[in-house]
Amino acid sequence: MKRKDLLKNKVEHIDIKKINAVDTINAMKKMSFSARDLANAAEIYDRMLREKKCAVILTLAGSTSAAGCMQVYVDLVKNNMVDAIVATGAAIVDMDFFEALGFRHYQGTPFVDDKLLRKLYIDRIYDTYISEDDLQACDRTVKKIADTLEPRPYSSREFIAEMGRYLVKNAKKKDSLVQTAYENDVPIFCPAFSDSSAGFGLVLHQHERPDQHLSIDSVKDFRELTDVKIKAGTSGLLMIGGGVPKNFAQDTVVCAEILGKDVPMHKYAVQITVADVRDGACSSSTLKEANSWGKVDSSYEQMVYAEATTVLPLLASYAYHKGSWKNRKKWRLAKIFQ
Repeated sequence: MKRKDLLKNKVEHIDIKKINAVDTINAMKKMSFSARDLANAAEIYDRMLREKKCAVILTLAGSTSAAGCMQVYVDLVKNNMVDAIVATGAAIVDMDFFEALGFRHYQGTPFVDDKLLRKLYIDRIYDTYISEDDLQACDRTVKKIADTLEPRPYSSREFIAEMGRYLVKNAKKKDSLVQTAYENDVPIFCPAFSDSSAGFGLVLHQHERPDQHLSIDSVKDFRELTDVKIKAGTSGLLMIGGGVPKNFAQDTVVCAEILGKDVPMHKYAVQITVADVRDGACSSSTLKEANSWGKVDSSYEQMVYAEATTVLPLLASYAYHKGSWKNRKKWRLAKIFQ
């Protein structure tokens, strides 16, 4: 088997604008189990969008972007359905920025000889393939951007904005999340930014410039995202997966309190996850548990235990076609840092 045979069938991203899931979700409201959970989650998300002074924070963990949900997130930003994003570095760099540079993800199979993939320089994300050569080109592009910037500490938000600025002139795929967020003043935070292609590029940047280089300041990230929460006041969380992005977004309430600011807990929260609760984690606690920490109000919360690529398009399509976003305030939260 040759490399070209494996990197042949491109992953196509689902378009929620072309699929109206309103009737499906409405029918699920009368069902039980995960179907009713999903319907309730979709209604809570629509409620976030209907409330005039509620800012929506999207958190992303896992590989849904590589698996075909990338356009979902782009459409949420384009249509004023998301006001800030907290994500893993991989979701933003290895998946989205990567495709903006003209590279692609490919359909594969988990039933494959991984030693063969390594020999062919192909990386596997469950049943999805990605070229290691292309990833290293992405690494070098991150370095190229870093080399042009003033040597100082940056928040991940600042650096990702520079990536968006770079894409305005250099993108081969114009419809990327990084560029769309930059153009709509939606800040993107990656609290573990170096755990991605960005990390390799920035290490190379620092290696070549031991005395004059930039760095990523995770404390500045935390402070800036807390500023977003303080500015927003009322907020809702739409969380895909859990982990660091979820906890980072939730912790802003406690951080604001530490800073002497009286802000409410996140009023709304939806989480789609496959994580278990029995080990005390569930990707940084269930939403009800987060209420005990003073992070999430449990009045409007819904856990949806499902693999996100199967339910996220339905939830997002429902909210899109309900149209509540058309009457929303455009927060442009990135502007508070200018």
